[in-house]
Amino acid sequence: MDLNLNGEGALVVGGAKGIGYCIAERFAKEGCNVVIWDVDPNVEESATKLAESTGVQTRGIIADATDHPRCEQLAKEHASESFSVQHVVYAAGAGSGKFGFPFWNLEPSDWPRIIEINLIGAVNITQAWIHHVKEHDSGSFGYITSVAGQIGSQTDPPYSAAKAALINWMQVVAKDIAEYGLRANCVSPGMVKTTINQSVWQSWYDQAADEERLDYDTWAESKIRSLTALGQWQTGDDIANAIVFLASNRARNMTGQTINVDGGWVLHS
Repeated sequence: MDLNLNGEGALVVGGAKGIGYCIAERFAKEGCNVVIWDVDPNVEESATKLAESTGVQTRGIIADATDHPRCEQLAKEHASESFSVQHVVYAAGAGSGKFGFPFWNLEPSDWPRIIEINLIGAVNITQAWIHHVKEHDSGSFGYITSVAGQIGSQTDPPYSAAKAALINWMQVVAKDIAEYGLRANCVSPGMVKTTINQSVWQSWYDQAADEERLDYDTWAESKIRSLTALGQWQTGDDIANAIVFLASNRARNMTGQTINVDGGWVLHS
């Protein structure tokens, strides 16, 4: 699909692998130059791979979104040294690694880092880039949230609460930037084979009785069938297609929205 993004620039935070890389790749295939920020030390290799496969300009930079001064510095450096950025996507995220049901099984120490990565990192990135994006006639901010942030998921309460807060933050951003012709939206994945999804299974597995334990694939397939209307996995490409569409002018009247790419999970909640 030609989304008329050719020659524009996109930043994908958390884009070295997984859903984030799929998003970076989709922007690149639409002709966007792409910069990837990630804590993953292989982020430069990911950017090089993307440039070789698509022919666009790319940059890969090791960056921690929870480090606000560093994010501000890197944004200023990029704005003065490289291609312009009209679209910013926050795809970084982390779970607690614990099975949170019931919630009193968690400790207070299980919360701060998860809030920091999933919410505060997104705030930092938005603040670091808003003045650069405002220089353009149009642009967008996209946030990868989760259906867990909409249904009060008991599996990982810190993650669920942080993603709910991220949806609310996106709505604040959408209101504040609308007068500049800019938009903000969220995409909420359902069941995607990511390290977070596997960590949810592992934390469940570790506390389950021996007779109740299932291997990851069996557990996941059972969960998909019971929770989603379509009964199928979502993929990184499914999420990427939605977030890049929302960045494009095809979605020029869509802002403040949370689009679920979840196979109908929320329908069953």
